[in-house]
Amino acid sequence: MFKRILLATDGSEHSIRAAEKAIALASFQTGAQMDIVYVVDGKQSKDDVLEHWGSDAADKRKHKLQMIEQKARHAEVKYETIILHGEPGPAIVEYANKHTYDALVIGSRGLNTFQEMVLGSVSHKVAKRAKCPVMIVK
Repeated sequence: MFKRILLATDGSEHSIRAAEKAIALASFQTGAQMDIVYVVDGKQSKDDVLEHWGSDAADKRKHKLQMIEQKARHAEVKYETIILHGEPGPAIVEYANKHTYDALVIGSRGLNTFQEMVLGSVSHKVAKRAKCPVMIVK
């Protein structure tokens, strides 16, 4: 049923839970492929550097991405990690719509809660515009 799964992640706790759900879905299907997409938002990255100079915020996100990859390997799920650049919502939608996926899995909330309150959540934007079925994990 779900042979090609796209997992959108940002390293947040909700995206870790979404990864666990995506891995579980892929585990049920022999030969399933999971693509893990991580979007680098240039403006957000610049703000992180300016606000948190000397901290390891980027390293923590990288570690969480590696944690998701490790979970996929442990479950013996074939995966590929794709790094995109741009605004997360539109970048995820554009990538998902250019490729063929049976499902897109995304966490309900990400790292930037202020932006979600003001502009609407990335998961909401993705669910409205993606052509494939979208699973939002709480």
